[in-house]
Amino acid sequence: MMRKSGTKNTTKGQNVKAIVTVKGSGGGLLNVVRDGVEAIEGLVGRTLVLELVSIELDSKTNSEAKTIKGDAHKSEEKDDEVYYEATFELPSDFGKVGAVLVENELHKEMFLKSIVLDGFPDGPVHLTCESWVQPSPDKRVFFTDKSYLPSQTPSGLRRLREEELKLLRGNGEGERKDSDRIYDYDVYNDLGDPDSNPNLKRPILGGSKQYPYPRRCCTGRDHSNSDPMYEKRSSDFYVPRDETFSDIKESQFNKSTISSGLSAISETLDAILTDQNLGFTSFEDIDTIYKEGFHLPPLKDNNGLNFLQRVIPRLIKAVNDTQNLLRFDTPETVKRDRFFWISDEEFARETLAGVNPYSIQLVKEWPLRSKLEPQIYGPPESAITKEVIESHIVGYGTVEEAIKEKKLYMLDYHDILLPYVSKVREVEGTTLYGSRTLFFLTEQGTLKPLSIELTRPPMNGKPQWKQVFTPSHAIFHSTNLWLWRLAKAHVIAHDSGYHELINHWLRTHAVMEPFVIATNRQLSAMHPIYKLLHPHLRFTMAINAFAREILINADGIIERSFSPNKYSMELSSVAYDQLWRFDLQALPNDLIDRGMAEVDPSAPHGLKLTIKDYPFASDGLLIWDALKEWITDYVNHYYATPSIIESDHELQAWWKEIRTVGHGDKSEEPWWPNLKTPKDLIDIITTIAWIASAHHAAVNFGQYTYGGYFPNRPNIVRTKMPTEDPSKEEWETFVNKPEQTLLESFASQIQATTMMVVYNVLSYHSPDEEYIGQYLKPSWAEDQTIKVAFEKFNSKLKEIEGVIDSRNADSNLKNRHGVGVVPYEQMKPFSGPGITGKGIPYSVSI
Repeated sequence: MMRKSGTKNTTKGQNVKAIVTVKGSGGGLLNVVRDGVEAIEGLVGRTLVLELVSIELDSKTNSEAKTIKGDAHKSEEKDDEVYYEATFELPSDFGKVGAVLVENELHKEMFLKSIVLDGFPDGPVHLTCESWVQPSPDKRVFFTDKSYLPSQTPSGLRRLREEELKLLRGNGEGERKDSDRIYDYDVYNDLGDPDSNPNLKRPILGGSKQYPYPRRCCTGRDHSNSDPMYEKRSSDFYVPRDETFSDIKESQFNKSTISSGLSAISETLDAILTDQNLGFTSFEDIDTIYKEGFHLPPLKDNNGLNFLQRVIPRLIKAVNDTQNLLRFDTPETVKRDRFFWISDEEFARETLAGVNPYSIQLVKEWPLRSKLEPQIYGPPESAITKEVIESHIVGYGTVEEAIKEKKLYMLDYHDILLPYVSKVREVEGTTLYGSRTLFFLTEQGTLKPLSIELTRPPMNGKPQWKQVFTPSHAIFHSTNLWLWRLAKAHVIAHDSGYHELINHWLRTHAVMEPFVIATNRQLSAMHPIYKLLHPHLRFTMAINAFAREILINADGIIERSFSPNKYSMELSSVAYDQLWRFDLQALPNDLIDRGMAEVDPSAPHGLKLTIKDYPFASDGLLIWDALKEWITDYVNHYYATPSIIESDHELQAWWKEIRTVGHGDKSEEPWWPNLKTPKDLIDIITTIAWIASAHHAAVNFGQYTYGGYFPNRPNIVRTKMPTEDPSKEEWETFVNKPEQTLLESFASQIQATTMMVVYNVLSYHSPDEEYIGQYLKPSWAEDQTIKVAFEKFNSKLKEIEGVIDSRNADSNLKNRHGVGVVPYEQMKPFSGPGITGKGIPYSVSI
């Protein structure tokens, strides 16, 4: 039934039908309306109320035209969708519909997928909603899929556009409710829990020169009783309602069941093993967790059982009604080559084609020196001397020649880790060094490890200790062989921690959250840049809230599982302060900064790679160029001149808020790009899109492949090198049982198993994953130019898949092809569900 606002218009107009698609209950935590709707409607006559809004002002009053109301009643139920219909008679002078106001008179929230208005001479009008609508009295506004810059907003929609943004910003007061849609900023003051235990107090990240950090979503929770600077922790980690996981994603990745499930696994393993610090006694024992698994006692926590059955059923095999078997799938690396992890060649290859391809860098100067204060950390000169290097590159010339020819490369975790060595060593069950690892580029295009330097600063009355270790093939001796293996384990643990805390968490998850918040606060849903960015923001706030709950919090999984322990998040703040720059997040700039590429206009992508067979870089540049071309076409369509950029007040407010609030601790840095021209905007959007999609994919979805067998990527090393001030007993154990020394240095059984669960979950693609360029968004289809540009983007990505396949089949590319070698597929755009080692989702969604 149609309801009209205001005076009845007697002029005969046109009949319009609205079809509203509502998602039916899919078994998620917050079900939408399905069961009982008929009874409610029949009892109290309640339904959805729609109001059609004209894009034009009333010609007589020069004010907003009266809306046309209509009741939408359930018409059909199909699969997991419920359809509602309403009919309207629009006056002839109503003009085009630009928005629909929706009032939910039912008793439950509803997830509106879309509204289609049919009956217009020029075809249907589409509104993509994809949003939760709460029960009355609040009305929600949904705009049509047509994009408008602020200056082009039809007069009848201007007020609604501005008011909707004000609602999303909130007033900065009060604790947020689950149903709220408020986007606001806060510092990371909820990682510690000083109220429950003073030892769980952690530095507040963000808002200070000492611990700068990107901002997170504001929850408005009460502050701590013991320290008002901290926020109280609770089981409720608010994110705006539309940022929560979809039903499908929720069933695969439920933060409450994962939290309780991991706790259940930890508790049951603790009960089984009796000693939470117990390591593996042999490599056969490690193999057992893939072949036989752990028999888990009955789980007391039902949520934990749900976790085992629903979230990782592929890991849990039912034994009988009272017992479950925790057995891990064998990672692809081990399936191909059981002994892959021992190889120095694989150690080097993974710096270019593994889960952390972002740390390898060119050695640009010699000798190597620390930039830390010598008075505190000891002599700055590296123990890796010219003589050490040249003795291992006989026939290839001098160090100076190797540097000039771009043949020396390094993993450098010396200065970033050394200040934390003495602090970390005060924590039982872990240790730390500063480290440097040097590699030589061979004629085959592969990297050959040359040396590892481990450094301990002056501490406990002892002077600085540093030692250089070299591969066994350089100076073959059994002692040297085992010392090299142990040194390599330390370096890989450093690499694992740096990867997880900085290249993964900080550089994708943490830095993206301010972009998500600012986009929703400052860019209207009508804005073309909002529509371009929106897929890249999906689920990021939800996964980050989960991380704050059980992963990066005090005494959380990261602290308990990685070498920096309680200093893990503090270390990521140091990296943000010293190393993070927005401009260097663009792949070409990052490669140039690390010395892995140089500008060459005649080369593909305008860059010449210093290591031609660098799978991440060579494939990543294909994705970068495809993204940039798509974004260039899109931006140039809406912004023909710089003046349009500069006059777009929403866009300018968005970029200012990102710099001065979201990343406010670095707002004064000169490297922030200006936003004055279409090129500026293209560079900014391409960088954000790259961070959210390809950067995250490169460092996330290979985690189980390479870390699922933890001797290959130990996330922690618990004991120091046997040559560092050894006791007689320690040295005798090393001499007589070197394998035992290595195994004791690895993670405990609980630490290793917990991280294997986490890696498995994080590496898993949800069935409803959205991959870059896969499907045309309805709003993009509204404009023929944008539609054509997207189709070109989609075709380009399909071509890239073929190029990557051909590269992986090329026997000359030894960093991605060979016996037992896992092909490099992290930059393949598309994937099915599961652990596939490929696929680039739009967003940081896991």
